[in-house]
Amino acid sequence: MFNSLLRGMGGKLLENKSRLAFWAVILATVLGLFAWLNRPAGEIEIAPEVVEQAAPAKPQGLPVQAIPVIVGELIDDITAVGTVVANESVRIRTEINGRLLKLNFDEGQEVQKGQLLVALDDGEHRAQLAAINAELRTEKQRFLRSKELYEQKFISKEALDLQAGTVDRLAAMVQEADARLQKTVVTAPFSGVIGLRKVSLGAYLQAGDDIVRLEDISSVKVDFRVPEVYLAKVRSGQSISVVVDAFPNTVFEGKVYAIEAGMDRETRTALVRAKLGNKAGKLRSGMFARVSLIMTKKKNALSVPEKALWPQGTENFVYKVIDGKVELTKVELGQRTPGYVEILKGLSPGDLVVTEGQMKIRDGAPVTVLGGAQ
Repeated sequence: MFNSLLRGMGGKLLENKSRLAFWAVILATVLGLFAWLNRPAGEIEIAPEVVEQAAPAKPQGLPVQAIPVIVGELIDDITAVGTVVANESVRIRTEINGRLLKLNFDEGQEVQKGQLLVALDDGEHRAQLAAINAELRTEKQRFLRSKELYEQKFISKEALDLQAGTVDRLAAMVQEADARLQKTVVTAPFSGVIGLRKVSLGAYLQAGDDIVRLEDISSVKVDFRVPEVYLAKVRSGQSISVVVDAFPNTVFEGKVYAIEAGMDRETRTALVRAKLGNKAGKLRSGMFARVSLIMTKKKNALSVPEKALWPQGTENFVYKVIDGKVELTKVELGQRTPGYVEILKGLSPGDLVVTEGQMKIRDGAPVTVLGGAQ
């Protein structure tokens, strides 16, 4: 019984010690927290990331896209389609009938002016010329005798004149026969390139039959049409740029040198002709040409994308970005090119203009420029 009493007293004593220890821990925690909260402000250290998260965010402007005003050469031109034409072109034909005896060229060959190209059988023509020459010599001798007889009063003046007429007629026949003989050969009227022949040796040709084409393409012409509304701006000496499908990455330069005197009544267009150098021989007659006729060139011209314009009534404005804010600026427009417009007044080189986002901003609004693409 005594032992049981001791065990009971020991259990209560242990329970009281546990409670005291628990309250002692609680008291120490409260005192520590009270001391920490009452520390001087200069001694409190707060992590920087905590400060950043706690600080209110600075207000940002509305996002827009903007680009600087474009400065560069501005070309005012007219575009048209045309046809490449050889500087000189001719179909080689004969003027008389005859059998083809000689072709003095190769297809695709370059020939020089005056070079023999074609020869026909000339035997008959030579014989005719010789016969007429013989008759002419006889009649000239008769004329000399007639002249002596006339001086001796044996024949009349009329008989002498008739003989003189016979001599003149035969002399003309000699010239005619010689001309026909000369037409049995055909020479190159100018230097150029021979095309593909259409006849063979030994063929009997009729006058006017095609033999071959000769073209001078050392330089070429381009014919194109310009609408009546632009005709007042077109003049001799203007520059053109030409692109053909065969060489899409090559631009050929030339100059206008002639304008048709009249207008086409159906299309109300004027035919314009320009000349281009062709030393490399790339351009051939008949090619389809895309022509750009340059009217004027402006250096250091200012332009902006068309989408930067903000029309109001009959006037045009742009939003110019200055120190993080937009300013609605009135502008005066010049010529237009695909996607861009010239600015004559209102902007200066280096100005930044809004190209996207105008719907959500107003004059003086803060903005954040995200960038833009030309």
